[in-house]
Amino acid sequence: MSKTQPPEAIDAALAAGQRVFGENRVQEAQSRWGGRRGDLAGLELRLIGPLQTNKAADAVALFDVIETLDRVKLADALAAAGARVGKTVRVLVQVNTGAEPQKAGVLPGDVGDLIARARAASLIVEGLMCIPPADEAPGPHFALLRKIARRHGLGTLSMGMSGDYETAIRFGATHVRVGSSLFGERKGPETPSID
Repeated sequence: MSKTQPPEAIDAALAAGQRVFGENRVQEAQSRWGGRRGDLAGLELRLIGPLQTNKAADAVALFDVIETLDRVKLADALAAAGARVGKTVRVLVQVNTGAEPQKAGVLPGDVGDLIARARAASLIVEGLMCIPPADEAPGPHFALLRKIARRHGLGTLSMGMSGDYETAIRFGATHVRVGSSLFGERKGPETPSID
């Protein structure tokens, strides 16, 4: 996760060979990666933060994978944006495994309907993503995500962050979202998302 990191930290990660980066916000990612995109062979950018439908076209233009598909309206917006530029959009469905009202993600019981709608819209659904509740053990949430993925024949599981990635790996994570483990604590205040 390269969000909020200064350019020198990103440059150091690139020099060390890192080529997959996650960003939370479209506008921040555009300013960080827009000018570098063509110069970096093998670079893969993944949107790991919530996405509003009015930013779908910008997200499709910049990111290789959108990990936060959580509603039909967004699936339709991503499909339309991809069709306009001739790009097949790769997505992960974000699952709200804890049914937290303040958190994005489709509820576990509604995952199948969203996957079907996304596939009907010609999106490539590669897998699932979740962020367990902060005050609960992550293992049961990772196990639930794995179970849902298997039910739908999905092989990609994006789960686990710096504090729980080892648990996530034990439960089958194929992608983990680590930032502070690699870069140290964030430098500066988080600002509210305007994406």
